[in-house]
Amino acid sequence: MKMRYTFNEEKEFDIVAIGRACIDLNAVEYNRPMEQTMTFSKYVGGSPANIAIGSSKLGLKTGFIGKIPDDQHGRFIETYMRNTGVDTSQMAVDKDGHKAGLAFTEILSPEECSILMYRDDVADLYLAPSEVNEDYIAKSKMLLVSGTALAKSPSREAVLKAVQLAKKHQVKVVFELDYRPYTWTSAEETSVYYTLVAEQSDIVIGTRDEFDVMENKSGGSNEESVQHLFAHSADLVVIKHGVEGSYAYSKSGGIFRAKAYKTKVLKTFGAGDSYASAFLYGLVSGKDIETALKYGSASASIVVSKHSSSEAMPTVAEIEELIAAQS
Repeated sequence: MKMRYTFNEEKEFDIVAIGRACIDLNAVEYNRPMEQTMTFSKYVGGSPANIAIGSSKLGLKTGFIGKIPDDQHGRFIETYMRNTGVDTSQMAVDKDGHKAGLAFTEILSPEECSILMYRDDVADLYLAPSEVNEDYIAKSKMLLVSGTALAKSPSREAVLKAVQLAKKHQVKVVFELDYRPYTWTSAEETSVYYTLVAEQSDIVIGTRDEFDVMENKSGGSNEESVQHLFAHSADLVVIKHGVEGSYAYSKSGGIFRAKAYKTKVLKTFGAGDSYASAFLYGLVSGKDIETALKYGSASASIVVSKHSSSEAMPTVAEIEELIAAQS
């Protein structure tokens, strides 16, 4: 059964993402602890920024709403994203001295990767509701929200406003759970805001562990998670199970699965963002849900085999090549 997901084709943008854009500093020297790492490569990072970049690279018309510092890092982020084709006209510049978030990554081995985060008082969490433009959101087929932007005010309220505006203008709300424990003060708080947004979302994407965080329990079942969301706004829920592959549940009853594609893994981060951008590309370009899942899975495999997250985002041809090679 080939099932497709429909969008309002009259909208100008395919996807507008809201939330954090920051700096990734990835260890150039592999297989050694960060204490001994002397050189790092600089990339744009942050889940919604990565998804916007990945979507743009796949040929989607992409916009971004966020807040960047008024400094060298902020200018680097805006220039890089604009050069990849992302519309950056809605990136607000912080004038109060807040800095970009920094993520230093350690690549000890393909299985052992860690991230050292500097996220205190960062610019992206100061995006204000007044900096969210109603007309801009109204022009998109979908609004992509990521969980981390809900962790602090005023970013939290800016995102909630964006979701309300999306609902008002028949824009699909896509919630990428993107759970980062260091940004939140408690499991209860996380669960409250994740649930609040998930219940208003049309598409929810996350790992099984992230759904457990949202539900504030361990070992939750896909069926329970899906039924809860289907009782609200969701009509498509994607739950990822790592090497076991991913599942998409459609409100109309369809269950679809994509396996994980084999690759030479270099590091573990960046997979979720590349998965989301390619899966959403598949949906918005008219592919059936199962094929869209395969695109997501293949894209994730490509990114974990490369050094960066944003820079490594694949092209459609690379994704289709991998699917063909392993079908």
